[in-house]
Amino acid sequence: MKRILEWKDFAKWQAGEKLPDVALCKAVKEMEDGRIDADLGGFLYKKRMARPGGGKSGGYRTLLSARIGSRYVFLHGFPKSDKANITQGEKKAQQFAGKVFLELSAETLSNALKSGVLVEVHCEQDH
Repeated sequence: MKRILEWKDFAKWQAGEKLPDVALCKAVKEMEDGRIDADLGGFLYKKRMARPGGGKSGGYRTLLSARIGSRYVFLHGFPKSDKANITQGEKKAQQFAGKVFLELSAETLSNALKSGVLVEVHCEQDH
């Protein structure tokens, strides 16, 4: 079963930017279709996302950890206009956090969702 999750800090950023869940679902679908903007190693990926009502070029950059087809965890997002890229230190921290989230057992994942550390993104299933 595919699960799309977001770290609480990402969820806060997403709400502040008024970025809808459907945008995250679309990004995951694009990744499953092979459209990955950058594989940063250690299951960490960079995915460009359009601003609501805009295009991807002036949009957002998101970092997520993923086991393609299985579990996706959005970790960090930023407007492209704020910075071009992340530092090596930020990359290592995101890889570490992402690896932890990808390896959570079902029980630990359930606890993380209950406590609000992770938030589940619900997409309409395409059949």
